[in-house]
Amino acid sequence: MPPVLTARPTVPASRRPLPSRAPRVPPQVRGTLRHAAPALLGYVAVRLVGLIVLARWSHLQGHGVWPVLASSWDSHWYLGIADHGYTHESGDPAGTPPRSLAFFPLYPFLVKAVAAVTPGSRASVGLVIAVVCSLAAAWGVFAVGDRLHGRRAGVVLAVLWGALPVGVVQWMGYTESLFTALAAWALCAVLDGRWAWAAGLCVAAGLTRPTGVAVAAAVVAAALPAARRGDRGALAAAAAAPLGWLGYVGWVAWREGRADGYFAVQRVWGNEWDGGAVTRRELRDHLVYNKDPQFFLAVVSVVLLVSAGLYLLCLADRQPAALLVFTGVLLLVVLGSGGVYFPRARFLVPAFPLLLPIALAVSRARRPVAVLTLTAAALSSAWLGGHMLLVWPGPP
Repeated sequence: MPPVLTARPTVPASRRPLPSRAPRVPPQVRGTLRHAAPALLGYVAVRLVGLIVLARWSHLQGHGVWPVLASSWDSHWYLGIADHGYTHESGDPAGTPPRSLAFFPLYPFLVKAVAAVTPGSRASVGLVIAVVCSLAAAWGVFAVGDRLHGRRAGVVLAVLWGALPVGVVQWMGYTESLFTALAAWALCAVLDGRWAWAAGLCVAAGLTRPTGVAVAAAVVAAALPAARRGDRGALAAAAAAPLGWLGYVGWVAWREGRADGYFAVQRVWGNEWDGGAVTRRELRDHLVYNKDPQFFLAVVSVVLLVSAGLYLLCLADRQPAALLVFTGVLLLVVLGSGGVYFPRARFLVPAFPLLLPIALAVSRARRPVAVLTLTAAALSSAWLGGHMLLVWPGPP
């Protein structure tokens, strides 16, 4: 007998399961993220400890932690640029350029663009952008350490970067996290010889902070030797690297009708190059002569001295030229400025290569010693961050 054929029931089209449209993460990206996971988890743990301490401290003082992180001090200036552009503020001296021109445009542009398509205030958006960028920065810091000295050193480097004395600014509405992310990944691209990425990230860094010139110098210093060996991509990167910084400084000059327009704005803020005279005087005052120095300014002074010492160790370790030029120019700008003194520890937050000698020593130590060292760094960072924002009366 021929086989009996039975008809399969027809499922109405409206009841058929729709094909999954969830985006699939490429295996290479998943593998890279899995490789960096210990660094990212360690970094988040450090910053959460700081956030918990700050929240409790704020509660004891009778106010919330959100305004401190999202809309205080420089955050106010960035939010003002996102709202109104580069306009005169009520406190601007008569006949001078708007003081807001001292703040580079990329971060407020991102705040304005993201806030236009998402719910929530611009202050909240700015804080979220900073936190997300801090994760990208920690990943980039890990990538540089991993590239040079292996995974364990990269993990320790990322955790130490999160546990800086003023690491709390990484989760504030400031540009330190965005700038560090761009700088770290630009340096990583240089180490890997990916010149197009290095140039693009460098241009973005140059639109984020005045110290973008340090990233440009690092890319140029690494690209020119490669260009002499016939690498056209390196030559193009060297030519493009300064364009972000030069573009904004040139725009301010055009807007103000004077070649030194941007530097005139900095003079309104009291910032001028003096070769380190103010730095030397402040270091003497806070660490030698003053019988009752303000604690936060003493911490800033110690950070500057330790940073200079760490740079000497980096030179002795013969770090790659790009890293040495980046941290060298950054230190030169911070130490040689004659402007305000108190934010200089914050200005050095992006100088993560200075932590490489410490990261190497900790990564080679026995596990209990490494855990104790990183825990102490995290707790001290949490306490110093609370002191900086809730006890110190000035900006961070």
